[in-house]
Formats: sequence, structure tokens, C-alpha cells
Amino acid sequence: MSRTRIAVPFALLTAAALTLSACGSGEDATGAGGDAQPAAKTGKIPTQDVVSSVQKDPAAAKLLPAEVRERGTLALASSVGTPPTATYLPDGKTLAGQDIDFANAVAKVLGLKLEREVASFEAILPALGSGKYDLGTGNFGVTDERRKTIDFVTYINDGQGFATRKDSDLKKVTDLKQLCGLNVATGAGTTFEATLEENKHVCTDAGKDAYKVQTYAEQGALWISLQQGRSDVVMNTINGLRYAVDQQEGLKFLNEFKRLDVGFAFKKDTDLAPAFQAAVNRLKQDGTYDRILKKWGTSASAIEKSQISPPELK
Repeated sequence: MSRTRIAVPFALLTAAALTLSACGSGEDATGAGGDAQPAAKTGKIPTQDVVSSVQKDPAAAKLLPAEVRERGTLALASSVGTPPTATYLPDGKTLAGQDIDFANAVAKVLGLKLEREVASFEAILPALGSGKYDLGTGNFGVTDERRKTIDFVTYINDGQGFATRKDSDLKKVTDLKQLCGLNVATGAGTTFEATLEENKHVCTDAGKDAYKVQTYAEQGALWISLQQGRSDVVMNTINGLRYAVDQQEGLKFLNEFKRLDVGFAFKKDTDLAPAFQAAVNRLKQDGTYDRILKKWGTSASAIEKSQISPPELK
């Protein structure tokens, strides 16, 4: 497929992503009701309310530190990019996404109010250690390296995958040596960047040209690089890639490369983890958990139960 034919659909995706990611802090998504279908099936961001009916669970709330229960608020840093993780509705200020729904639902279980601030993905984890935020969301994969300085409470399973243009000869990436000599676009400060940088040697060890890692802070810029031929393949979240491929002509999902648990992120040795774990498991029991995943078309990312900082999936 020529660049001319894919320019329009790519423009729809990239223009929206650049506009949304450039916005400032937004309000919590409240949902407009109705029977919106999963985002990956309709092209529209679903707005049905799956959270407001969630009730406080006294047993889970009791696990919170006393000072948090008394204060009744938590400072949350949210990374916002594209659906299904987190994005803005067309008004440019209302947040919507899987991460938004899960954070709001957990807060209701615990009887807390979230003071949400939008922050860049790469800035959130360091800011947790400094105490600027109580927790962060951003589809943060649980890795052994991150567990050294961050605690996680898991709520979905996502991971690493690849996508490219339909006119690419790539069919599946099972070995990073298949990327030798190519330009690989990915998000800055992500597990994808770390994986790619750590394994560049597989190409030179095999006597081949190393692939080049191109990092982008904005999701829109990442996709534009692919459209314009400045990159050959994108490494990103499995759910995010599937969404983009479902929505846009001229793209193809290559494969899942590695699955990772995804969790709420906290500073190391946080006292908040047990309460959040109990809250996620409560949402699984009352059906809210499945409703959130169905809304965003990510039911394949369901976990059996929430865990606190589990070992990285191998």
C-alpha cells in the first residue's frame, strides 16, 4: 500500500493523539450513559458509566493507613495518550480510558477522592519516590528492574508487541534479530525502550547492523514517524497496537512479543498496596472489573486476582 493511500487514515489517528496529549489536566470521566460499544470496534471513545454504582467496601478501606482514611484523598499522576488506556474526550478536558475507570472504581471502593494530575509517562515513576504523588497510572508494566524502586498492585495483563505498515515484509517478530538494520519507534521511558536498548547487541553479535531505537514522548509523533517512513516498525503495548490496527487502514499487528502484568505504581514499601489489592479483587467479585474490560475491548487482559509486585513474567 502506498503512502498516499494510508495518509488520510493515519492523519486521523495522529492528529487526534497529538491534540489530546498536548492538553493539560482534565476532569475525571463521568460517563454519559448509553450503550456505547468497545472503542476498538466502533471508532468512538465509549462513554457509558461503569463506575458510579460501585460501593465502598469497609473491609478494604480499613486496610488504608489511618492518616489516608482521615484525609480522604490521594494524589494521582495519570499518563494520558491514546485509547484504550487513557485519552481525552472531544471536549479536550474530560479523561476517559481503562486506567481512568479502574482508578476511579478503586477510589470508590476505598471511599477516597482522587486528586488527579496529568503527567508525562517518563516523569511519573521518579516523582513517586520523591513523594510528589501517592500513586501513578500509565499502563506501567511490572518488571524486576522497576520493582527495585517501585511497588505495584496489578489490575490487568498487557505487554509488548509490534505493528507496522501493511506494505512491510515483516510478518512476525519472534527474535529481535529480525529488526536488524531497521528503525524501531517506541515510547520514551518505557519497557519497550529498555528491552530494545538492552538487546541491540544481538545484531552486532550476529555480524549485522544494529537496529536504531527512535523514542517519542508523544504517541502521535510515533505513528507519524511510521507513516512518513522514518521508522519501519512500532513497539508498544499489545492493547494499544490492536486498537490502532482496528481503527486505521494501512496498519497490521505483527504479534505479541512478551506479556507483562500491569499495575498501579507506588513508591517502594508503600502502606497503600494492601488496600488497593483488596479493592481490585473486590471489583472482580462484583462484576465491575469485567464491565470495564468489556467497555474498552480488552477482556483478553483480565487477570485472575490482583497481586502486589509479582515477579516479572518470563
